[in-house]
Amino acid sequence: MEVYMIRHTSVDVPKGTCYGWTDVPVAATFEQEAAVTKKNLEEMLEGKTLDKVFSSTLSRASKLAAYCGYQHPKLDSRLKEMYMGDWEMQNFDDIAKTDPHIIEWYKDFMHLQTTNGESFTQLYERVAGFLDELKKQPYERVALFAHGGVLLCGGIYAGLFTTDDVFSHQVEYGGIQMITL
Repeated sequence: MEVYMIRHTSVDVPKGTCYGWTDVPVAATFEQEAAVTKKNLEEMLEGKTLDKVFSSTLSRASKLAAYCGYQHPKLDSRLKEMYMGDWEMQNFDDIAKTDPHIIEWYKDFMHLQTTNGESFTQLYERVAGFLDELKKQPYERVALFAHGGVLLCGGIYAGLFTTDDVFSHQVEYGGIQMITL
């Protein structure tokens, strides 16, 4: 099964802001970025149709799905970004002033949870559970409109890279990563 994993476009939050499950607005550049994403997806599909389209429940992902022609994707909360807990909507530099746990988290973000949030491992388990279920379906091609962390998990799941080199494989805003299940 071909799985086209599409990252949402840029968001309208100050640089350095920690956001995960917060439903932040898209940036003013949405139309331009979405048009490029739609064109790139159409080129990747080479005229083939998608059997199913899924989206995170957060509007920055579902809005891009709608722009790309998929008005009613199946929403699934397992496709949400990593939950940043108490750090949501705070500036990363400011978090360090009030929560010393962030220093330890920086050293082992793969295993340590954010304060009252998730770890990357928990995010991976959530996304892997979704992909395990998806593999059992009779689809040939599906699209997932989601977030950077979800795309990283998908790449690890598909064996494109490992946790050791995960951040050298980040997909830009509006970017697409194709994996095979």
